[in-house]
Amino acid sequence: MNQQPIKAFAWIVCILIAASSAMAQPGVKHAFTVTDCIDYAHKNNVQVKNALLNVQIQQEVNRDVTSAALPTLSGVVSGNDYLKIPTSLLPGEIFGQPAGTYIPVQFGTKFNANAGLQLQQILFDGQVFVGLQARNTAMAFSNKNVEVTEEMIKANIYKVYYQLVASKTQISIIDANLDRLNKLQSDTKVMYQNGFVEKLDIDKISVQISNLETEKLKALNSIDIGYQALKTLIGMPTKDTLILTEELTEDKIKIDFLYDTAFIYTNRKDFQYLDLAKQLNELNIKRYKMSYLPTLALSGSYTKNAQRNEFNFFGKGDWFTTSFIGLNINVPIFSGFSKAAKVTKSKFELQQTENQIENLKLTIDNEIETAKLNFNAATITLDYQKKNMVLAENVFNQTQKKFELGTGSNTEITAAQTDLRTAQANYITALYSAIIAKVDYYKAIGKL
Repeated sequence: MNQQPIKAFAWIVCILIAASSAMAQPGVKHAFTVTDCIDYAHKNNVQVKNALLNVQIQQEVNRDVTSAALPTLSGVVSGNDYLKIPTSLLPGEIFGQPAGTYIPVQFGTKFNANAGLQLQQILFDGQVFVGLQARNTAMAFSNKNVEVTEEMIKANIYKVYYQLVASKTQISIIDANLDRLNKLQSDTKVMYQNGFVEKLDIDKISVQISNLETEKLKALNSIDIGYQALKTLIGMPTKDTLILTEELTEDKIKIDFLYDTAFIYTNRKDFQYLDLAKQLNELNIKRYKMSYLPTLALSGSYTKNAQRNEFNFFGKGDWFTTSFIGLNINVPIFSGFSKAAKVTKSKFELQQTENQIENLKLTIDNEIETAKLNFNAATITLDYQKKNMVLAENVFNQTQKKFELGTGSNTEITAAQTDLRTAQANYITALYSAIIAKVDYYKAIGKL
């Protein structure tokens, strides 16, 4: 019997089992505070990683700029085989011929070889010197871009994280409502058996329970989607499990919240970023202006030359030396107005950056005032909705007791349940709005 097909099939089975085992491996479980999520994103978020790569790219750009001010040394080796030796014409008078006649003469040898070193060193180039000055500013600009990116990601993490925490509170409230309605349904069934209520009253409560179960299912689905969004935001694999360990309470929102009366624009990282961009624009103008100045460079060469009628350069024979040191001055005279156009263009770019800075100031002022107003309104609304939710819960409890005693109607208890759910939804909204307003304020003042 042929064993090859059996062995091949066995290998396929082994590979499939190994692959299915690898796919079945559970992800890592993470129990994170909001700070843990921020730290995780610092290492894994794609935007942050790319911003950090930009820093490394800028380091290499700086090395390239530095190299322009360093000497360059190159080796040159060349060889020629003259299939036809060049011919020169000499005046015929040299050989006693009539004036106006020329004698063709071939000079040189069939084989020529050269080997040498060439040195170049810039002594003065205004554009190179400005480029050297700009290295630190360019590096600071790249590093600041990392900080701006991290702050943007940080603000989004706060908002998504606490939205999920608020959703967890919403689930707790729905579960409490279900417990109330299940108890009410159980009590109503007993009352129905004793002839105090109709079957219709039980059905109405069942409809409310079904509606709450549907609402809970939708909320849980939204939470699952939110968790996936948060994982994507911080760069966590989908298969990993993320557990949020913080809770959202009124105390967490209100504690340690103080308005910053000493705010200055430079506290904002995006303002610092634009200020560095302005400095780079100014250096760019300076660079183009320096292009009007002459450049000065030192050059040197050391060469060995050999000429042979036969290809025997590695044997005996003379190698003749040539060497020199030169000073080159390049004086720009006319470049078709290219330099003037570049200077003017860079000035316009500087003006654009200055306009962006002024607009950012207006935006920051608006963000701070808006965040203040939103936080004040949100905290007042939160206190009001908390009291309203407690009151609606008391009304529902009293209405339920009246219904159980036979002095209340199913219509009253349905209305009380609706009012309670509305008050609870308003409380969750107020809770989330307050924490978002707090996050927006600290982001606006550059202290997130």
